[in-house]
Amino acid sequence: MLSGQMPVKALVVICMVFTWTPSGTAQPITPEQGRTRVVHVLEDETGAVIVQTAPGKVVTHRGGSITLPCRYHHEPESTDPARIRIKWTKVTDALQFEDVFVALGRRQRVFGTYRDRVSLELAGPGDASIIIHNVTLQDYGRYECEVTNDMEDDTGFVNLDLEGVVFPYYPKLGRYKLNYHQAEEVCREQDAILASHSQLHKAFLEGLDWCNAGWLEDGSVQYPIAHPRDQCGRKDTPPGVRNYGYRHKDDERYDAFCFTSKPNGRVYFLKRFKKINYLEAVKACQRDGAGIAKVGQLYAAWKFQLLDRCEAGWLEDASIRYPIVNPRARCGGPDPGVRNLGFPDKKFRLYGVYCFRKSDESNDIESFTKVVKMSNKPVNATKAI
Repeated sequence: MLSGQMPVKALVVICMVFTWTPSGTAQPITPEQGRTRVVHVLEDETGAVIVQTAPGKVVTHRGGSITLPCRYHHEPESTDPARIRIKWTKVTDALQFEDVFVALGRRQRVFGTYRDRVSLELAGPGDASIIIHNVTLQDYGRYECEVTNDMEDDTGFVNLDLEGVVFPYYPKLGRYKLNYHQAEEVCREQDAILASHSQLHKAFLEGLDWCNAGWLEDGSVQYPIAHPRDQCGRKDTPPGVRNYGYRHKDDERYDAFCFTSKPNGRVYFLKRFKKINYLEAVKACQRDGAGIAKVGQLYAAWKFQLLDRCEAGWLEDASIRYPIVNPRARCGGPDPGVRNLGFPDKKFRLYGVYCFRKSDESNDIESFTKVVKMSNKPVNATKAI
């Protein structure tokens, strides 16, 4: 403070936003990673609050634990900590808020699906960070940290991202049969959620090319084109994510783009002496102490387990698919991905089966080991034959 100036009462909220990557990862470290980014909240001469924010995100996977970092500083420092109120909320794309956690002094309350999973980090004075345990797919998104002292308050924001995979989905009824609510439901049935635009864009950058439009979580309809062609917009247009904008959620029908993360179990191809129909496949997995795998679980196994099997098998939705990490002759083309053979007759067509065995609860929150990149070239996660 300069000589002669009156002391300025200020609240400073510091959100340390970083990208966490576990040991053993092959992902190159960028200059932005590991840096502490600071959000300063100060009063100017008019008493108005000025907020300076910096973008960033923290990254984990389903089943992991993650810290959403937020720090504050109050002047004068003699302020009673019991009068500091900390509130965390989740912000949706519709600018609606979901309560997550609130603390006033030693009193704390956790809301909704976050109960028994969220706690303060308590790393020292001025720490408003929270830890989310056993992270779910639904935890993905943007969070607001609000710190209040009497009449003063301000906020910082942290984005929680998940490692995962985006996949297009349509049901046995065919393509363009789902309104928004049905798209949400089919993703949920396949152990996934509707993907966000940023997740779809990341998948596009990794090589996802799909010529059918699908719903995203914000109610928009989009599709990624890595290789422009006349039947998918126009051949002379640049690659990108095509956007139909926000559509009527009840009346209009498209496919769905789903997102899933690390599975809480293991997918495997059940070895048998003969091929079987759908009903026999369900019973075979049950006899093996497992369940028939969902589509999202197979994609997650392809992504995180590096599951590679050149044998077509039944999945829970009665589709036939198989995962290829290392492309080879007679295994569906030159690119890695999950091959899709559609929905054959459940009674008379015979195939193998992919089963899913859930992990013990004690193993659900294990240390996350990121897989080595499968290829230096972009990867198209989906391959239809």
